[in-house]
Amino acid sequence: MSHRKRHLTSSPGCLSPHHHKRRPSSAAGDEDDLRRRPLPTFPSYLDDPDLPPKPRLLCSILASSSSSPSSTVASLDDSGVAVSPSDVELVLRLSYSHPFPSLAFFRWSSSRLLPPHTRHSPYSYNLLVDLLGKNQLFDPMWDVVNSMRAEGILSLATFASIFSSLAAADRPDEAVSAFLSMPLHGVPRDTPALNSLLSALCRAGRTTDARGALPRVRSEAGVSPDADSFAILLEGCENESDYRAARPVFDEMVKTVGWDPVNVPAYDSFLTTLVRSNPSGLSEAMRFFEIMQHNRCFPGIKFFRAALQAYVDTRDARGAAGLWEVLSRQGRCLADTNMYNSMISLHGYLQQTDAAIRCLDEMVLHGAFPDSQTYNVLLQFLLKSRKLREAAAIFIEMVKNECCPSHCNCVTAVRIFIDTGDWKMGVKVWKCMVANNLQPFEESGNMLVAKLRDMDLLPEACKIAEDMIDRGIKLSSSTLSKLKHSLLKVGKGSIHDHLLRKWKSH
Repeated sequence: MSHRKRHLTSSPGCLSPHHHKRRPSSAAGDEDDLRRRPLPTFPSYLDDPDLPPKPRLLCSILASSSSSPSSTVASLDDSGVAVSPSDVELVLRLSYSHPFPSLAFFRWSSSRLLPPHTRHSPYSYNLLVDLLGKNQLFDPMWDVVNSMRAEGILSLATFASIFSSLAAADRPDEAVSAFLSMPLHGVPRDTPALNSLLSALCRAGRTTDARGALPRVRSEAGVSPDADSFAILLEGCENESDYRAARPVFDEMVKTVGWDPVNVPAYDSFLTTLVRSNPSGLSEAMRFFEIMQHNRCFPGIKFFRAALQAYVDTRDARGAAGLWEVLSRQGRCLADTNMYNSMISLHGYLQQTDAAIRCLDEMVLHGAFPDSQTYNVLLQFLLKSRKLREAAAIFIEMVKNECCPSHCNCVTAVRIFIDTGDWKMGVKVWKCMVANNLQPFEESGNMLVAKLRDMDLLPEACKIAEDMIDRGIKLSSSTLSKLKHSLLKVGKGSIHDHLLRKWKSH
């Protein structure tokens, strides 16, 4: 089971141990601090066109209110509305950018709840804690936490939000202290709570602090990490590209929880970190991959994708083929379209076009479907190797499957097909190029008209020339002059005159 399913992440609610030393604060002082601190952008009621009238009215009041609670309350009183717990939740969710008016609204609405409700929902409290924490207003946040404790509605979800807010505010030590204080608030201090703390720190880019928290929580709280804990830390190392830290975390995981085939995210993150670390990282990752296989453990698709791309980048066909064989044989991860594209690219670079075509044929059988990149990469190599029959088939297939060829491939295809006498295919590519607006057109269009004329295909050349003029694509005077010469030669000067009049009018 993935660790993402087993630990709580930043859900609404924020705490810090309330035995911390509080500093004197005031609404004005907190507002000054708020203005000085860079804060994230929050959703607004203006972003929701389907918001019901009552919540919209209340949100607009909070958005236009000053930080003075009395002025906010006066505006709310003037609205003359009563609210349900769901109204309160909705307004708070859309008012994160207005923390002080939101706090005043929460207090005001406690006496305006519609029957049979007599108190706010636990979710409303968690939203308020989260709102204050995300705005780094930790003293007011703790006041709300105390109220929740008195109501008996504190939960791990509340603490998950607290950990997230403190970590995001560069207060990792306070986040750890909040975890240690959980029993004082009547919330269990256990491994799932530890994982929530670790996740919050790693998401904030503080994996080093998360790693450093483990000895402290073990000694002071007697809480031990599990497989998910190490998966979270290894994912943090991956996100921060810290391969030096990943190795000791991995070693400690094996020592603490052993080899566990279920712990795929941990193995996936560790090996991916190694692959992306340095030029020798791929070989080190493959060495650990063999050890994992020996212990009947496997990573996920992310590692296979990163390793395959590394082999492609270094043009290591042997390594890529070996990895591809393992991927196919073990059957735990199916290659996706991007991975097939990488293999097709590698085969094409090594001029193994038959193998590249086989990859294309195998994709659909394994649940991966070719996209524009698949076809364009293959088409490019087929054109380059002059396998024109195969190139024509791929072009027809990609157009049929509504995948657009690239401008570069179209230009090359028009020239090669015309030069080799397959003018019908050249015209077909040109029409596709125009239909998909793959500009610029002028060079290919003029070349096509001139080549058709040289092949004594005057009617086709004139049709393309007239179509170019009608579409506003520049037909060069030299191309028109060549057409004139050929048309006069066969007594069709009137066609040239017709084209010339159109040409001049455009």
